[in-house]
Amino acid sequence: MSGWDSVIERNAASEPSAARLVRQLRACEAASLAFCRLLERWGRGDAVPATPGARQAALRRAADRVETAIAGLERPLSRYLLELEPERAEGRSWYAGPGPGELVEWRPVLDRAGVRACPNRVASVYLELALLVRALEGLSTAASMDAAPDRSSLWAGLFDLRDTLFDSTVEDLRALAA
Repeated sequence: MSGWDSVIERNAASEPSAARLVRQLRACEAASLAFCRLLERWGRGDAVPATPGARQAALRRAADRVETAIAGLERPLSRYLLELEPERAEGRSWYAGPGPGELVEWRPVLDRAGVRACPNRVASVYLELALLVRALEGLSTAASMDAAPDRSSLWAGLFDLRDTLFDSTVEDLRALAA
């Protein structure tokens, strides 16, 4: 079965740059899923870890893990985009914006969990990470249906993801991890 990694590899100028990007995107995907699932469990009333202090620490660790993964993504993604740059800049991003399921009011969830964090930062990070995960899932689906984006669209989508992740998301993650 072909996934998003096969699309990255197929369009790479060099195997090493594709391997570095795939490895770091996998780390970002795993850390993003862990962060989002932690919050979603709290949203369902599953207060694990058992104490507010432990939940606070879990949020900090999850935010730190994502921030570290994203920091490690910057060089391989920038390199890949430089190598991938298409001959025409008419591509469209291949993923959509946030859906209604990702728009959550986190203040009551955080209050119930006993976690002190800025709900606006949590909401922003959750949206951006859910978007990253959904974009990779969409790319995998497109690849499995033999409908992967062309080079210019792949470039546009990865460029948009880079802008999203390295703009305010990293700053918000650092604040949550502090």
